[in-house]
Amino acid sequence: MGSTAAAREALDVGIIGSGTAGSAAALLLARSGHRVTLYERVPEPEPIGAGIVLQPSGLYVLARLGLAEEIIQRGAPIHRLLCQTARGRTVVDLSYASVSESFYGLGMHRGVLFQSLHAALKREPGVSLRCGVDVEALASEGPLQSVVEAGTGVRHGPHSLIIVADGARSRLRESSALATSVRTYPWGALWFVGVDPEHRFRDELYQVVDGTQRLFGLLPTGLGPEGNTQQVSLFWSIRCDQVDAWRREGLEPWKQQLLRYVPRADALLAQLEQPEQVLFSQYMDVVMRPWHTSNVVYLGDAAHAMSPQLGQGCNLALMDALVLAECISEEDSLPEALAAYDGRRRAHLGYYQFATRWLTPFFQSDYTPLGWLRDVFMGPACRLPWVGRQMVLSMCGISLGPFSPPLPVGSDTPPLLAAGA
Repeated sequence: MGSTAAAREALDVGIIGSGTAGSAAALLLARSGHRVTLYERVPEPEPIGAGIVLQPSGLYVLARLGLAEEIIQRGAPIHRLLCQTARGRTVVDLSYASVSESFYGLGMHRGVLFQSLHAALKREPGVSLRCGVDVEALASEGPLQSVVEAGTGVRHGPHSLIIVADGARSRLRESSALATSVRTYPWGALWFVGVDPEHRFRDELYQVVDGTQRLFGLLPTGLGPEGNTQQVSLFWSIRCDQVDAWRREGLEPWKQQLLRYVPRADALLAQLEQPEQVLFSQYMDVVMRPWHTSNVVYLGDAAHAMSPQLGQGCNLALMDALVLAECISEEDSLPEALAAYDGRRRAHLGYYQFATRWLTPFFQSDYTPLGWLRDVFMGPACRLPWVGRQMVLSMCGISLGPFSPPLPVGSDTPPLLAAGA
């Protein structure tokens, strides 16, 4: 995965969206000598969001960016994924150490990753951050592309390369000529991030399943964007068409149900007083073929949003940014670089899109028999050495499929710091 020094003329790059993919791409390209303008719709971006897991793949990219150490200090080490039924039967029990003693996940508040990336952007002289610019379209100007601001029609640029990283609901993707399939899942998740001063939840991502319609998870989330108190993220599976009814019903019946699943969550649930404290996130499945034209490329959720069942969104976005920067440095022309990027990302992203699409109905769907099959067969399958290894490699974000060697990130995964261990 090493890159060579850029021998080609510096590009003028416009990036739309300052989320994980856009920010990481901006840093990597600017450090390679390219001029980068990053357009962000929000006038003053803030560190918001719920819990995420940085996997070895994402930590590898952050180490390449020089940001891993500061992020690890505010994260919570995850060494195990444990999923049980409401009756205590083990469905999934996966340990990172079964693949490599150096591997781990890092539970954290999405805002911590945002803060670190944006602080680096502001320090990077090759990046111009333009906030409050809502891009609604692209406009060709000969071989270049300008971005068109919503409402005013003002054009910014032009740029020799446009990177679209404006998320799963990208307007630019919908207006492109690229073959695109966008499907909205009928399921999503309710989220809440609370404090965990007693550190009741640590070392593992813990989930409880009850059929295919109930999934309750607790993720250690580290210190969050502010303060020095440990946090934990709660998530609960729910059909999108049931969210309004859930809010009308109030919190108490729901809290009592969760306590029956995990009694030690009582202190966390006591922090919930209003339904408005709980956020809702809907899932989308996005497929594009290819991800680029001659001077426009799509990264992150704008290109390949998927259900978070495998927890890979930010990790895949970081890897997108790294591979794109490497291809631009290594290839002789921009079209060749974008074609190389498409070729190098196809197997990795294709595997995770397939695996996520296949796995999600076993945990979030109306197909009750899939829950029976999951509960009976998945636990024993995890204990089979070869199968268990493939599951852990998938969890780590480095699998290319069961019969392909994984991405070689092991020696570059940053070690846990004493503060986070």
